[in-house]
Amino acid sequence: MTDNLVSETPAREEKIIPLTGMKGMIAKKMVESLTTTAQLTHNASCDVTALLNRKKELANNGIKVSFEDLIVDAVIEAIKKHPGINGYADDKQIEVKPFMHIAVAVALEGDLLMAPAILNADELQIAERAVARKDVIARAKTNKLNVTEMTKGTFTISNLGLSRVQHFTPIVNKPQIAILGLGEVRKQYWECENGELEVRPIMGLSLSFDHRAINGGPAADFLTDLCKIIENNS
Repeated sequence: MTDNLVSETPAREEKIIPLTGMKGMIAKKMVESLTTTAQLTHNASCDVTALLNRKKELANNGIKVSFEDLIVDAVIEAIKKHPGINGYADDKQIEVKPFMHIAVAVALEGDLLMAPAILNADELQIAERAVARKDVIARAKTNKLNVTEMTKGTFTISNLGLSRVQHFTPIVNKPQIAILGLGEVRKQYWECENGELEVRPIMGLSLSFDHRAINGGPAADFLTDLCKIIENNS
């Protein structure tokens, strides 16, 4: 009886996924980023009530933007206050860029990842930037990006907001200086300016950065100001 049961059990086979092609290139780039830069991560949380209200107000005025579009908007304002976080770094020099090519991480089929850039994002109005973000994401999924869009981002945003992850450690998109991770928005008690505790929608933010290019204090200042911009969004 036992022998029959064993023989009727379907064989289970392990799955081998070669690290070749695009997947191998991504894996190699991630390892290179971690082994050749001085990376660390700051975590923070912020109240996104004002951001969500602004999204509704824009929609009422016929301007449809996503939550991520509003975060990109806030990141641009924070970079203006802290331009040293926008650019490239290597063993020989730091390049602080005068333009903002904001890259957005995109999950592709086959468990692949790409971060196409919204070129000169700081020169666009939020509605224009929303269209540009959708466009580069769509073309990333159909392999229609140009070389500049694929390789010249100056700051990256990685969004895990639809998951249960609140904070994580995004890997810097070398040679960029920093990457911002967006975590879940979760309702929880929050101390308001009047000292009262209220239930608010709170988002986790994770900033990984190359310590060779920016120190912990200035990186913390950037993240703190970004939180303030988000919380005072209007």
